[in-house]
Amino acid sequence: MYHFDWIKRHAERTPDKLALVDPHSGLELTYAQFDRRASRLASFFVDKLALQPGDRVSILAGNSADYYVVLMACAKAGVILNTLNWRLAVPELEYILNDCQPRALIYESEFAVTVDALRTRIDCQHFVVMGDEAVAGGWRYDDALAAGDPNGVVAPCLRYEDTWCILYTSGTTGRPKGAQVTYGNFFYNAIGMGQAIDLTSQDVNLNVLPTFHAGGLGLYAGPTFHAGGTLVVMRAFDAAGLLGLIEQWRVSALLLVPSIYLMLSQFPDFDRYDLSSVRSWASGGSSLPPALVKQYASKGIVIQQGFGMTETGPTVFIIDRDNAVRKAGSVGKPVLHTEVTIRDRDGNVLGPNQVGELCVRGGNVTTGYLNRPEATAEALRDGWLHSGDAAMFDDEGFYTIVDRWKDMFISGGENVYPAEVENVIYEHPAVAEAAVVGVPDPKWQEVGRAFVVVKAGQTLSEEEVIAWCQGKLARYKIPKSVVFLDVLPRTAAGKVLKRDLREWSEDTRS
Repeated sequence: MYHFDWIKRHAERTPDKLALVDPHSGLELTYAQFDRRASRLASFFVDKLALQPGDRVSILAGNSADYYVVLMACAKAGVILNTLNWRLAVPELEYILNDCQPRALIYESEFAVTVDALRTRIDCQHFVVMGDEAVAGGWRYDDALAAGDPNGVVAPCLRYEDTWCILYTSGTTGRPKGAQVTYGNFFYNAIGMGQAIDLTSQDVNLNVLPTFHAGGLGLYAGPTFHAGGTLVVMRAFDAAGLLGLIEQWRVSALLLVPSIYLMLSQFPDFDRYDLSSVRSWASGGSSLPPALVKQYASKGIVIQQGFGMTETGPTVFIIDRDNAVRKAGSVGKPVLHTEVTIRDRDGNVLGPNQVGELCVRGGNVTTGYLNRPEATAEALRDGWLHSGDAAMFDDEGFYTIVDRWKDMFISGGENVYPAEVENVIYEHPAVAEAAVVGVPDPKWQEVGRAFVVVKAGQTLSEEEVIAWCQGKLARYKIPKSVVFLDVLPRTAAGKVLKRDLREWSEDTRS
């Protein structure tokens, strides 16, 4: 099966349709311009850098329209794109680049100091800088585009199982792993997600999530390009800017993470913006507190909670609009062409209302991790991806992600899932954010410790948090201690870094 060039097809059918809008740079591209720009870059890869199908190109850049140009150019040339988290320190990037072994590194000029520090630590032949400054022994991005022939590359024949991108997991439990995302993964995500929210060529999607992450790179962008719609790319989040872009471009669909929904809910000018064009508000990355779902519903905004992983292309679930509020806390049912089961620790399939590990299979599932055969074998067993997430489904078939298996702790012989406790704490009117981890206890083996961020202008004590939980949770689930923080540590995907909280607890204990 060959990968069809989505952008080229739309360029042939609707050449003047707006494909990409980049308010930060001012760049706007029709599908014809998008196709021509990506074709030029693909030609540069092949003709000037002599890249071969299967070679890797890394990119260290913020959100921009050209990020997607690079993505599509890689497909046209048959090379593999490796996206780099620009928030990482030099040693972390060094580890990823030495694991991935790219032949070319594209980077924005604002990361020049970082790249200069990396040059002698990695084996990379070609450097391309996005910006006006020259790069010694390398290329400026604009010059690379000018050097490419828009008609000079014949797209290689690609199969569903061929790798398009290598995305490194956030490493919440250790060293990041390079998940190999295939053309089939992108395709099935485009079909599944597009069908779930009825995406068409008339839709305008806004992306503010980091493009180095699966959520920003492909979750909504892929379905948008597959349908021939328009993607507005926001450089970085700020509440007024995001709401203004929704109003200006009549955005109809967007995916945000819970932390952004939380900040928007606290933005005093929220109600001044015309958001009537949005028909699909979605959330992913981490659990969206049911209380926040209901808060938005009171404004007439229905948020559809979804769930996915880098390893699943990324979408697995998204709840439908009709049930999003009634089933707040649920991620709904699997998207098209995706199959799931819930299994116990012995691999037995469980029925309704039983908590077990979520397992996934379908065309959206990764072929494995780069250079990590043991991790691949552990994750992909008997044709199923074992997610490491504790989940369950109810009598109506609606799924809930209970927590990460690794985040669950045992107190007095009873399983405690932190997400359940966090949702209760979050309902307190003075709480902005909450996270719970298990810490050692001489009597109960482990007990809960809550980390709480208090809303601006509010006060809260440890005793008040514990008292709030009483009567709402079983006694063994109630945290025995509370730590107040200004902000919770998070990954770029918006997930709370429980590992950091556990390490902090260990450091203070020792």
